[in-house]
Amino acid sequence: MDTVKYQDKLKFNDHLRERTIQMAATLYWLLKDKKVSWIIRPGVNQIIRSSSSVAANFRAATRARSDAEFYAKICIVVEECDETLFWLDYLIRIKLLDVAKTKEFYSEVEQLVRLFNAIKSKMKIKVVGGQKM
Repeated sequence: MDTVKYQDKLKFNDHLRERTIQMAATLYWLLKDKKVSWIIRPGVNQIIRSSSSVAANFRAATRARSDAEFYAKICIVVEECDETLFWLDYLIRIKLLDVAKTKEFYSEVEQLVRLFNAIKSKMKIKVVGGQKM
């Protein structure tokens, strides 16, 4: 890989690392002072876990030693990011979070799901080629 492409890749990874950690932190701040009943507490805990898992696993993916290791981590990132989107949607629907106040954030999470899914698809082709998994 030439130096310019490598530098672009590093910048892209740094940018996504920042977006993912910001997603996790934003969720923390959105939920920190909410009065949450016992029945929804597990959902709140789960969205905090899944969002932080996105950030942690993407960070690990960028430190992967091989394409296969990167692909494995990105698969986890896609799953956790999609789960974060599910819980966000759920918490909005049960009115724990306000739809108007979370509209921009919801859009960011949707964008991250699409972006990581595209990365996963490209890596699958690179790692396994035409083989079925």
